[in-house]
Order: sequence, then structure tokens, then C-alpha cells
Amino acid sequence: MLTVHQRFMQRCFDLARLGAGHTSPNPMVGAVLVHQGRIIGEGYHTRYGCPHAEVEAVRSVLPADRQLIPRSTLYVSLEPCSIFGRTPPCTDLILREKIPTVVVAHRDFSPGVNGRGIAILQEHGIEVIEGVLKHEGYRLSQARNVFVTQARPYVILKFAQSANGYIARSGGQPQWLSNSFSKRLVHQWRSEIDAIMIGTNTALLDNPVLNTRLVPGSSPIRVIPDRQLRLPVELNIFSDDLPTWIYTTQSLPERNYRQTEFISLPPEAFLFDLLADLQEKKVQTLMVEGGAQLLEWFLEQEKWDEARVIHTPHYLPEGLKAPVFNSAPEQTFQLQSDRLEVFYRE
Repeated sequence: MLTVHQRFMQRCFDLARLGAGHTSPNPMVGAVLVHQGRIIGEGYHTRYGCPHAEVEAVRSVLPADRQLIPRSTLYVSLEPCSIFGRTPPCTDLILREKIPTVVVAHRDFSPGVNGRGIAILQEHGIEVIEGVLKHEGYRLSQARNVFVTQARPYVILKFAQSANGYIARSGGQPQWLSNSFSKRLVHQWRSEIDAIMIGTNTALLDNPVLNTRLVPGSSPIRVIPDRQLRLPVELNIFSDDLPTWIYTTQSLPERNYRQTEFISLPPEAFLFDLLADLQEKKVQTLMVEGGAQLLEWFLEQEKWDEARVIHTPHYLPEGLKAPVFNSAPEQTFQLQSDRLEVFYRE
């Protein structure tokens, strides 16, 4: 049974997720303004560069209720910002509106915030209640906090495996395992991230499109580490106008493949430098869809944050073994005949 504070914070989380796929590199944030148990205003960060959740919540208050704002409580899923970016600090708004109490789920680790927003409010006599549904707030803001503290994107590993633990047939030959419901869900995930990565062999063998054709929403940037520039122009990733970034250790080619950009990196720390370059390019979330060698690298180097594993009822007589996690999944969902397990690296 949720407490009153938890109930309104859960509403903040629900609102925040409405901005999925649109706010990066800013975080998803929801805010609710409550007077004596009644929500008088609510909002969320709808898109990067647009007003923050706190601003939207105050704006949504009806004229007849505006007099209640100085006697209300503001719930917000992430610490109010205290820096000037594309928009003014939300701490200024809270002070100007004379909101007496602010309830926060988790801190924003962004440079210049990270507790400073809370401190500013407290210095001006505002009561701040911190840590309501803290774990859930941590998960919601984890992509942003990884992005600003580890100089790389938030990395999501995604793969499907057979009932006997194989990720693909021997030799990496393509084998579709998950059901149509899971396939649509994967396309929904793609619409909520900034970039998607596959290895060179996967691009050659599967020839995927890597877009969101099954759901509404934008397709992610396609990222492929092609060290030796082995990918031919006939592949699907070069046949449309979606952006594709090819990272290589070779000299940049003169060829032009529509919306494809080639980036050359030194070979010594190739994938580490690739992740750093993505962060510099404001890629906050990266989903790695395979193949097996690429997934294994992220696991071995501990450069992953979340793993979404789809277990299917199909059996393969032989093949490439799927990665194994040493801990239990934090979340499990049934997707018709498939089962989704979600793991997090702390």
C-alpha cells in the first residue's frame, strides 16, 4: 500500500515516461502540484529544449487555483535544476511561486546540480523531503546520471535466446526466435533511445534495417563498429535516409552513402573511444542488439547498465551461447509465449 507521498510520486514517474524518446540528453522528469490531497497542476518534460516538468506543472494550474500554489506541495521525480541551460533554473520558479514544500525522489548528478538545487531551496526556508520511492527514481534518472558521470551513454544490452540458451545458430547465421509481440516491443524500445549498435558480422549476416517501422516514433541513430570497413554499400543500413555512424580504424573513405557518417578512431582503445565519442555527440542512451562478441565485450568490460533478455520457447540444436548473468533479474514480464527478464548493473 503506497503512502500519500509515494502515490503522488508514482504519478510523477508515470508523467515522466510520457517524454521517453524526446528529452535526451536531458532526463525524463514528471512533476505534480498538490493542495490538501488534490492535484491542482501536473506536467512533464516533453522535449529537449522545452520547459521543464516543474514549469509545466505550474502552468497547468487553473486561474481559480493559482492562489493555492503558496500552500501546496510540489512532487518532482528528480531534483529541481539550479543552473541556466536552455531554460532558467527550476529552483527560481519554486522560490518565485513561494511553494513551501518540495518532495524529491532522487538527486540529479549533473554538474552544477547534484544536491545544490535541494540546498538552495532549503536555504530559503523551503521544506525538502528527499528519497520518496528513491529506488524507482534512481532507475528513472539512471540514463542521465550515467551520461553525466561516466562520460559514456547509458548502455542497454538486448538479445533473445532459445530455451536451451543459444543466441544464434553456429556461425552466427540469423535465426528469428522471439514472437511478434516481442518484436513490436523491441521497436517501441528503439523509439525511446538515441542510438542502436550492432557488430559488423551481424550487419553482414542479418542485413537488418534497425528502424521503428512497427510503431510510431523516431528511429535511432545506427552505430556500427566496422574496424576494417568491410560493409558493402548494398546493405539495408545504407539504403534509406536514416542516420548511420560507421566507426573504423581505417582512413575515412571518399564514398558517400546517403546519411552515413564515417568516424575514424585509433585501434588501441577503439570501443572505449567510440563510447566517449557518442557521449560527446550527446547520445545519452545506446541499445546494443548484438552480435555475441559485441555483447560479450560490454559485459567483460562492465560498460553496460541494463540488459533486456527475451527468453523464447524455441530450441536450437546447436549455436552460440547466450550471455549468462550472475544475479537474478530485477524485473520479469510475460510476453505471450516469451518471457522478458531485465537485469541492472549496479
